[in-house]
Amino acid sequence: MHYQSQQHRQKHATQKKIKRAIFYCLTAILFCWSTANLATIAQKPEPGGLNGQEMRQILDRGNLTEAVTRIEKDWEEDYQTYFEQDFAAREKTAQSISKTLSRLAVQTKKKPALIYAIPRTDQLELILILPDRPPINRSVPSAQKDKLVPVVQAFTSEITKVAQINTTSYLESAQQLYQWIIAPLEADLKIAKIDTLLFCVGEGLRTVPLAAMHDGKQFLIEKYSMSRIPAFKLIDINYADLRNSHVLAMGAENFSETANKQPLPAVPLELSAIARQWPGQSFINEDFTIVNLQSQRLQQRYGIIHLATHAEFRPGSPDNSYIQFWDNQLRLSQMRDLKWNNPPLELLVLSACRTASGDKEAELGFGGLALQSGAKSALASLWYVSDAGTLALMTEFYQQLKISSKPQDPPIIKAEALRQAQIAAIKGKVTIENGQLRSSRGETPLPPSIPKLESKNLSHPYYWAAFSTIGSPW
Repeated sequence: MHYQSQQHRQKHATQKKIKRAIFYCLTAILFCWSTANLATIAQKPEPGGLNGQEMRQILDRGNLTEAVTRIEKDWEEDYQTYFEQDFAAREKTAQSISKTLSRLAVQTKKKPALIYAIPRTDQLELILILPDRPPINRSVPSAQKDKLVPVVQAFTSEITKVAQINTTSYLESAQQLYQWIIAPLEADLKIAKIDTLLFCVGEGLRTVPLAAMHDGKQFLIEKYSMSRIPAFKLIDINYADLRNSHVLAMGAENFSETANKQPLPAVPLELSAIARQWPGQSFINEDFTIVNLQSQRLQQRYGIIHLATHAEFRPGSPDNSYIQFWDNQLRLSQMRDLKWNNPPLELLVLSACRTASGDKEAELGFGGLALQSGAKSALASLWYVSDAGTLALMTEFYQQLKISSKPQDPPIIKAEALRQAQIAAIKGKVTIENGQLRSSRGETPLPPSIPKLESKNLSHPYYWAAFSTIGSPW
C-alpha cells in the first residue's frame, strides 16, 4: 500500500507538471498572437478607394482595363456625392474610350488622348489612353502625395502673385510638374501624334493651371490643346459644328446695390465685341437676370451662353458657389434645374471666375461646371484676371472660334480656339498699349475706367493660364 501510494503521488506530480507546462505554453502562444495583432491594430488602416491596397494590386497586375473602370466609377461617385445627383452615366471601358477617341479624331482632324493622373500616398499613377491602342501605365515614385501637393501649391501661388508678373518665379514648379505629369508619357504622345489632351485628374490636381506647365522651352499649351474632365463617362462625346451658332451674351458693368459687387468696366466692350463677331443677342446690367436668360432661351436656340460677371467656386456644398446676376445669385446647386441641356447647350462661358484653390469641394464645383450646368463644354477661369486681360482673351477666343482656313475644313474645336488665344498672348500678339487693345482683329480703344496696366503685354501666365476648357474639348 505504501508503494502504491508513493506511485500515485509521483503520477499526480507528473500530471501537474504537464498541465503547468501546457498552461505556460498556451500563455506564451496567446501573448505572441496578441502582441502581433496589437501591432497590426496600432497601424493606420489601409485607405480605400484609388489609394487602397486593392487598386495597388490591380495596377501591379497590369490590369489597366479594370483600373480605368475603377477610376471612372470612383470619380463619378465623387461628383454625385458633391452635387447630390444621380448622373446615371453609362459605364465606359478603356477599350470603348479608345474607340471613341479614334472616331472623334476622324471627325475633327485633331488627335486626342486621355490622361488619368491619380495622386497616391506612395506615388503618382498615370494612365494614358490613345486612339485604337491599349492603355499605358506609368508610375512616378518621386511624386508621392506629400511632395506633389506643395509643388502644386507653389505653382499656383507664384502664377497668381500680381507682384511677380514681370518675373519667371513660377518656372521651377512649372517644370517640376511637367516632369512628373507629362514627361513620363511624352514619347508615347509623340509616337501617336497626339495634339489634344483630356485631363482626368484626382483630388489636389483639379484646379492646377495645367496650360502653364513648362518643359524648359515651351508651355504645355504651346504643344497641345487641352480640357479637364470629371470622368470620361460624364462628358458629351457628340461633335457639332459651332460656326453657325447663336450667342446669348449677358453681363454687368455695374450691379444692383443689394448685390454689393465690384464693377466690371470692360464688360460693355466684351459683349459688344462678341456681338460684332457672332449672331445673337446681348443684355447688360438691369437686363442681366435669370428670368430674362430663361426667357431668351425659350425664344431662340442659342448654342453659346456667355456670362461676363463674377462667379465664385467656394468650399463646402454647391449652395456656397454661385454666378452673380445683376440683382441676385444663381447657386451652383440650382444650375441643373435650368435644364440647359434641353435644347443642348454647346458652350457656357464664365469670364470672371474665382476658385478656392486646394479645397476639395471647390475643385469639384469647378471641375463639374459643365456637368452640373448641362452644357457640353464650359470655359471658365481659375482666378479673377484683370478686366483688360479678360477682355483680350475673350475677344481673341471668339475670333479664333470663327476661323476656318477653307469652307470644307472642319471648324476649329473649342479647346483649340482657347489654345490659339493663349498662344497669341504668350507671343505678344495680344497686347495693351497706349490705351489700345491689340489683337488679331486690330485695335480697340479702352475706356478710361479700365486701369492702365504696367505691363505692355499679356505674356505672363497670370493673364492667360487661368482660363480652362471644362468638359468636352470638341
